[in-house]
Amino acid sequence: MKFHTFETKVGETPFKVEINKVAMQAGGSVLATFGKTTVLATATMSNHPRQGATFFPLTVDFDEKFYATGRIKGSRFVKREGRPTTEAILSARLIDRCIRPLFDHRITNEIQVVVTVLSFDRENDPDVVGIVATSLALAVSDIPWSGPIGAVRVNKLMGESDGFKLNPLYADRENALLSIVLAGKRDQVNMIEAEGNEAPEDAIIESIEFAKDHINTLIDFQEKIVKELKPKKREVGLLIPDETVVKTVRECLKKDLEVAIFIPDHIESKQLMHVLKEAAEAKVAEVHGDDAVTHVASIIEEAVGELIMEKALEKGKRADNRAFDEVREIEVTVGALPCPHGSGIFRRGLTQVLSVVTLGAPGDEEHLDGMEIQGTRSYMHHYNFPPFAPGETGPMRGPGRRELGHGALAERAIMPVLPTKEQFPYTIRVVSEVLSSNGSTSMASTCGSTLALMDAGVPIRKPVAGIAMGLIYESEKKYRILTDIQGPEDHSGHMDFKVAGTRDGITALQMDVKVEGLPTRILKEALDQAKQARLHILAEMAKVIAEPRPELSPTAPRVIVMMVDPTKIRDIIGSGGETINKIIDQTGATIDIEDDGKVYITSENQKGGADARAIIESIVKEYQVGDIVSGKIASILEFGAFVAFAPKKQGMVHISELKTGFVKRVEDVVKVGDMVTAKVIKIDDLGRYNLSIKALEKDKG
Repeated sequence: MKFHTFETKVGETPFKVEINKVAMQAGGSVLATFGKTTVLATATMSNHPRQGATFFPLTVDFDEKFYATGRIKGSRFVKREGRPTTEAILSARLIDRCIRPLFDHRITNEIQVVVTVLSFDRENDPDVVGIVATSLALAVSDIPWSGPIGAVRVNKLMGESDGFKLNPLYADRENALLSIVLAGKRDQVNMIEAEGNEAPEDAIIESIEFAKDHINTLIDFQEKIVKELKPKKREVGLLIPDETVVKTVRECLKKDLEVAIFIPDHIESKQLMHVLKEAAEAKVAEVHGDDAVTHVASIIEEAVGELIMEKALEKGKRADNRAFDEVREIEVTVGALPCPHGSGIFRRGLTQVLSVVTLGAPGDEEHLDGMEIQGTRSYMHHYNFPPFAPGETGPMRGPGRRELGHGALAERAIMPVLPTKEQFPYTIRVVSEVLSSNGSTSMASTCGSTLALMDAGVPIRKPVAGIAMGLIYESEKKYRILTDIQGPEDHSGHMDFKVAGTRDGITALQMDVKVEGLPTRILKEALDQAKQARLHILAEMAKVIAEPRPELSPTAPRVIVMMVDPTKIRDIIGSGGETINKIIDQTGATIDIEDDGKVYITSENQKGGADARAIIESIVKEYQVGDIVSGKIASILEFGAFVAFAPKKQGMVHISELKTGFVKRVEDVVKVGDMVTAKVIKIDDLGRYNLSIKALEKDKG
C-alpha cells in the first residue's frame, strides 16, 4: 500500500503528516509530527451495523506511552502502562467532543478512534496534534464524516492588550491570562476548553478571532490532501425507523407531549414522559411487533427536540416557563456537616451538590507519574455522580470519563483563586457529591467548592461561581440563548456552554455543540448573558457567606512552618529515619521536610505540633556557652554523668559540677533516667559539651 507525506507549518512550527505509512489495515491512519511530538491517529469502522444499537457507537481512546519521553514507569512493581491517566482521559474527551457533532448520529456501525502518543518532546502538547490527526484520519478513511476540522491552542498573554501566542509551549501556559483550545470547521467553532486568570469576556472573543485563520489554514491543508487522495466512503447502517412506526408513536404523543414537557415541576414531567413512553411502546409492540419497540425512544427524543425548538423560537417559551436569561431558584448552605473541615450545599432548581473540604499535611499531596505530567499537586477536586442523583438505579462503580471530566473542569475553575503554598501550606481535597441532577452539576460543583473552601477558612482570593448556557438553534438568524439549562434543554438543545469565574473574570470555560459549528457572534452573546447569571449567583452566595472565615475550622489540623539549616536535615531524619519517626511517634504530628530546609509540622492538636517543633529546634540548635538545657541522665561514670538534652546531643556533668559541696559518688546525686536542668559551661574543639548543675544553684543564689 502506497503511503503519502504532506507538510505545512502551523505558525512557525513544521507540521508533517504521513498517510498509511503505518497501521495500514486501519480505516484511516495518520502519523502526525509537530515539532518533535508525534502521534498516530487511526479511525476504524466495523463491517456491519451493531445489532440492536439504539445509539451512535463511537469510542475515542488516547493512549500515552512512557517510551515517548524516554522514561520507564516509576512504579516499583508495575512497569507496563495500565489504565489511562486522568490526563489521557481528558485528552480523549477533548477529541471526542470535536468530532462527534460531525457524524450522522443514526449510524449503527461501531467507530473507534485511537490516538497513540509515540514521541513527546515535553514542549508541544499532543492533545491538539491528536485532534488534527484524528480529523485527517477520518477524512481519508472510508468512514462517512462531515469534517475536516482544525484545532489550535492559544495563549492570551498577561498584561498585553493584543498579545497572543499560538500553540504555546508548556512553560508559556503557566502565567497566561488565558489558555484556550479551540476546534471547528471553517469560520465556526464547535469545541472550546479554556482556563483563565480572571480573563475578561472580550479576551475569549479576541482569542477565537485570532485562532480562526490558523484553524482555516489547517482545514485548507487537509482538504488539499483529501482532494488528492480521493477516499471512497463506505455505506453504513442507519437507525431509521419505518415511517409507519413513526406515525404510530407520534399519534400516541400528540395529545399529551406538550403537557408533559411544559410544566415547571421536573419530577412530574419525568413521570408523565415515562407514562407516555410506556404507552407508545405498548402500542408499537401491538401494531408493529416487539422488534420495532427499540425505535420508540429515538422517535420520542426527536419529537421532544422539535417541540422545544418550536416553542422557543416561535412562542418564546421554555420548558419550565422561565425567561431565557433567568436562573432557577438558588439555595445555599454552609457548615452542613459537623466533623469535616468545611462543607457547602449548593442547590439551583433540582440540581443539588454537596461539596466537602479536607485539609491535610503537605505530604498528603498527590504524586503524579504520567507521560506528560510528573510531580505533585496539592489541590484536588473529585466529583461523584451516584445513580440516585437523576432518580435512577445503577451499579456503584469508580469514576468514569464523565466524572473525571466534570471534576477537572470544576478544579480548573477554582485553581486561580487558591492561596499559594507560602500563604497556606495545606494539601486541599474537595469532594463534590451530586445529590440531585437536573442540568449542569459541574457548575454547581464549582459553586459548592467555593462555599466549602470559605467555610473551612481557606483564604481564597475571591468566590467563584459557574453557569451552564444552552442554545436552541435553527440558523444564524434564528436562535435562542438559554441561561441555566436544565435536563430537557441540555438533552434536546444544541449547545452546552459552561462558564465559571469570579465577579472580575473567567477562570474556566468549556463548550460543546450538537451542530457543526457556531459563529463568534453567538458565542459573544452567550458569554455576556453568562456573566449576568454568574454575578447573580455570586450575589446569592454572598448572602450566606461572602468571604472565607477568619479562622480555620476547629476540626482542621494545624500546620507549623519553620526553616532550618539544610545541612541539619539529616540530623532531623536520623539514620534510616529513626529520629524523625521517633518524633512522630512521640508527638502524633506529621512532619514534611523540603530540600531547602523548610519543615512543615502538621498536628491535630496544638500541643503535638508545639512539642514536635521544640524537639526539632533542639536538634538543629547551635548551643552556646551559657545556654540552659534539660534532659535525662543517659549514663553514669565514676567521674560524672552524661545528660541527653537533645536528640544525638549529650553533655557531661563532671562530679564536681553536680552540686555545691563535696560529692563522693555520682549516684548520690543523680541516677540514670533522672530529668535534670544544666548550664553549658564549655564547648571544646571537638564540639563536646561540658555542663554544670551547680552553676544554676549559684545563679539562683
